[in-house]
Amino acid sequence: MANLSSPKKILMLCGDYMEDLEAIVPFQALQAYGLSVHAVCPGKRSGDICRTSYSEDRAHNFILNATFDEIDPTTYDALVIPGARGPEYLATIESVVQYAKHFADFGKPIASICHGSLILAAGNVLQGRTLTAFPTLGPVLVTAGANWVKPETLASCFVDGNLVTGAAYYGHAEYISSFIKALKGTITVTGSNKRILFLCGDFMEDYEIYVPFQSLQVLGCHVDAIAPNMEAGKTCYTAIHQFEGDQNFSEKSGHEFVLTATFKDIDASSYHGLVIPGGRAAESLALEPEVIKLVQHFMNLGKPVASMGYGQQILAAADVLRGKKCTAYPAAKLHVVLAGATWMEPDSIESCFTDGNLVTGACWSGHPQFIAQYMKLLGIKVTF
Repeated sequence: MANLSSPKKILMLCGDYMEDLEAIVPFQALQAYGLSVHAVCPGKRSGDICRTSYSEDRAHNFILNATFDEIDPTTYDALVIPGARGPEYLATIESVVQYAKHFADFGKPIASICHGSLILAAGNVLQGRTLTAFPTLGPVLVTAGANWVKPETLASCFVDGNLVTGAAYYGHAEYISSFIKALKGTITVTGSNKRILFLCGDFMEDYEIYVPFQSLQVLGCHVDAIAPNMEAGKTCYTAIHQFEGDQNFSEKSGHEFVLTATFKDIDASSYHGLVIPGGRAAESLALEPEVIKLVQHFMNLGKPVASMGYGQQILAAADVLRGKKCTAYPAAKLHVVLAGATWMEPDSIESCFTDGNLVTGACWSGHPQFIAQYMKLLGIKVTF
């Protein structure tokens, strides 16, 4: 459960072609934990879009929720800087550099990943600081006076006082967890540490697997991802869904996602909860008898289950929605209603609902609610 009364405010410095996951995961996870996060970009206003990238390709549109020219950095408690190409040009903008310098000069927590530290280097605040980043940044950060820690892997992170740095989004669990500690946050869990299972398949929605998966890792959960007929270490492909002016959303290739466990070897009784991402995977997974049995195990025993978007197609196929109050992506409403559920019309596409052991959401934009409600079922709380 998030601490929704937390007064702490986080500023995120954004720019076009920042890395997709390095923006959305901390942005939504920190909100789920009860923090106020404002994403800004020079020259843009609240409601405007920043383009994001994945492997040099265009990814999701990221919607800013504050206006750069209207913010006062002195009112914020900490700073987050996503990586990739965005920071390269942000580091040339004096107002951006001065904002970052404010947080460094006052010793406020700063989380910078991948190429984000270019902005800190431009502000001349890295003298004597020890940090890591994307491997190619080593020479410029050394020139800026930093003590360079070469990342052993792209999941590497390093903490030097108020400065938390990471090499890439693979290390989000340690990176965001370290940032929470820098903010004096405390994670408490009722009972034993939670073991959570994610039900995956090719072309599940990119955000709908990565954001909840990494957000629960941050909280200390043991999280496994499985897909039928696939073994641990194999890759699932994801899809990026975006409205681009057509009657329906477009689909593009997203980040690859590596499974952590083998479906046939899983003992469902050893897991406390189940998460089902949405996207195109759900309609195929709903045809798998072993998937149906797995879902029925969690629902019949009343274990916490969270399902997003099109994931409810699997719940409908498993005949576990009868009498439940449930939402989903609007195009999946027919599946939900025919399965005997009471359809909960979302006031906005961000709306999520909890009915007993079941949390359902309509779309990835609702992740902060979705994750916070699931945390409550799991007995997990973050306080600041």
